[in-house]
Amino acid sequence: MTPPDAPGAAAGPRTDRPRRLRTGTGGRRGVPLPLLLPGVLALAFLLLPLLALLVRAPWRSLPGQLTGPEVWQALQLSLVSATAATAVSVVLGVPLAWLLARTRFPGRGFVRALVTLPLVLPPVVGGVALLLALGRNGVIGRWLDSWFGITLPFTTAGVVVAEAFVAMPFLVISVEGTLRAADPRYEEAAATLGASRFTAFRRVTLPLIAPGIAAGAVLAWARALGEFGATITFAGNFPGRTQTMPLAVYLALQNDPEAAVSLSLVLLAVSITVLAGLRDRWMTPS
Repeated sequence: MTPPDAPGAAAGPRTDRPRRLRTGTGGRRGVPLPLLLPGVLALAFLLLPLLALLVRAPWRSLPGQLTGPEVWQALQLSLVSATAATAVSVVLGVPLAWLLARTRFPGRGFVRALVTLPLVLPPVVGGVALLLALGRNGVIGRWLDSWFGITLPFTTAGVVVAEAFVAMPFLVISVEGTLRAADPRYEEAAATLGASRFTAFRRVTLPLIAPGIAAGAVLAWARALGEFGATITFAGNFPGRTQTMPLAVYLALQNDPEAAVSLSLVLLAVSITVLAGLRDRWMTPS
């Protein structure tokens, strides 16, 4: 009988390799109870308010409440301004993320902290800061007004600026993380073949980090769509010009709670549709 380690031994399954743990329908016994209960409570905490919105929605009067022209104006403005703010975030945020991930300069950690500051800054405070910077008497706004006749506060462009201010950090963080995970040797190989650094970024890096850019753009768009505090502070609440859907919900909640619920359903449906359509393609880990 030939020993198993002999050269002529028949190939067979190796038993010395560590077996990979399989989790499936029988994996429930491996879930610790101290983790299962808080996880279920967290899920209920996140889903119950949304379910309450669906339960208390005025379904019978919903079509009549959503046919008003002010509703469609607010929805159209929300979609257009969120898309424009996302475009601004992509054009400006991707180069910033590349600088934070690929270059070294003094104070890089401090700059990264400043970039993420709008994530924790109250949106109303961000709106006040935008007024002080870009208002007619602001640090930069006075020169924009006197030199170019550009006035941003209380305009549709002001809505885009406010939404881009709060949404861009989401894209920068997503793209920076993707760049740090990407192998820089591809760019170095392109440089050794004679490509400039910008050409390597355009032809090699951008296709490599496209999923991260798409994921960050989705997050930025969703954040811009739901922006309220900075928008109402910097751009105001003028129907047809600066009144987005969140502002319309806030105004309707004071006068007609059922209309506020109906408008909230529209925002909920738009957000779920976009995230459900794009998440499986760009945001699900392989």
